[in-house]
Amino acid sequence: MTDLLSKQELSAHDLPALVADLADILMKKGWLVATAESCTGGLIAGACTDLAGSSQWFERGFVTYSNEAKTEMLGVEAGLIDQHGAVSEAVARAMAQGALQHSRSMAAVAVTGVAGPGGGSADKPVGTVWFGWATPAGVVTEMRLFEGDRAAVRKSTVIHALQRLRALLAAA
Repeated sequence: MTDLLSKQELSAHDLPALVADLADILMKKGWLVATAESCTGGLIAGACTDLAGSSQWFERGFVTYSNEAKTEMLGVEAGLIDQHGAVSEAVARAMAQGALQHSRSMAAVAVTGVAGPGGGSADKPVGTVWFGWATPAGVVTEMRLFEGDRAAVRKSTVIHALQRLRALLAAA
C-alpha cells in the first residue's frame, strides 16, 4: 500500500487505487464482500464495481434506505430500529451481520447515517454516520461525524468505509 492510501483524507482520483488494494486482499484470501448501505444509497457498491473484474470479489450490495428495507432485506429487527433509531451502532452492527447472513460473502461493510441537509438532531447531527464491518472474526463498529454538504458526507463515508475494510482485512 502506498503512503498516499494510508492518509486519512483521500481524493476522488485515489479511490480506484484504494478499491484495487481492497480487491487484491480479497482475491488473495478467496473472499467475497457485500455492502449494506443506507445513507450512501449504493455508492460503496458503485465504487467497488467501477473496477473491472470486480465480480471476482464483490458479491452483492444491499441498498436499504428505508427502515422496512433494513428489516426485509437484512433481517434487522424492527424493534431494534425503534429502540435505537436507524442511525445507531446497534443497527449498523445488525446490517453488517445481515449482509453476511444474506449473501455468500466472508466480509461485509454497512453504513447508516444522516447525510443531510435535513434530518439531523442534537444527538445525531447531519454528518453522523455509523459503520459496521463484519468478518468471520466478528463485527467492528465505529461512529464518525463528517463535515460538509450531502455530497461531501456521502463521499467521506464511502472512503472511510473502504479504507477501514481494507485495514481490517489486511490485518486478518
